[in-house]
Amino acid sequence: MRTRFLQFIVDSDTRELLRDGSETHLSTKAFDLLCVLVARRPSVVGKEELLRQVWPNSYVAEANLNVLIGEIRRALGDTAQTSQFIRTVHGVGYAFCATAADIKSSSMPPRRPCRLIGPDRTFVLSEGENIIGRDPASSVWLDDPDVSRRHARIRIDSAQGCALLDDLNSTNGTSLGRSRVKAETRLTDGDIIRVGPVELKFRDASNEPQETRRIRRKSR
Repeated sequence: MRTRFLQFIVDSDTRELLRDGSETHLSTKAFDLLCVLVARRPSVVGKEELLRQVWPNSYVAEANLNVLIGEIRRALGDTAQTSQFIRTVHGVGYAFCATAADIKSSSMPPRRPCRLIGPDRTFVLSEGENIIGRDPASSVWLDDPDVSRRHARIRIDSAQGCALLDDLNSTNGTSLGRSRVKAETRLTDGDIIRVGPVELKFRDASNEPQETRRIRRKSR
């Protein structure tokens, strides 16, 4: 989905929100929520459905949805009072209310986003700041009591072609390989990150597919 509204373009393939051609940062969950609302425009999407779409297979309090709506409004320069883009339907849900038009994507293949591969799911990382933590509003939500609410951060800088990892003064620390992260550290494809007890593998945004590993069969 690539959709234009006023000075904005939202592109679900590249996971970018552009304002006059410049990137406007949204957390992963806020971007997912915006995409759902834009895709379903102008229909009102109920809160229960939005919670299922943004946090599949997880129970999350409704208050977290309100936090993401606030983040989207700030990014778009919208408010609950003006409702230029996001309309609140009290007791029901939210609707995208701006005039919008879908546009054709470039013929160039989209750049694959960076990812973190966890024990039971994969997290897609957005351009800019991605918070890793126990807070459900985190870009990378780890529901583990040994993970701090705001534990670590990965900053994606496509212009510089790099991803940088930093610890956010967490209680149990962040490690890259066997080394404790004490300052912002550059990531490379395949790096193993430990956030408290949770192990994550970083995959970069290369469009090159991985070479299939050949299985060595035992000779009889």
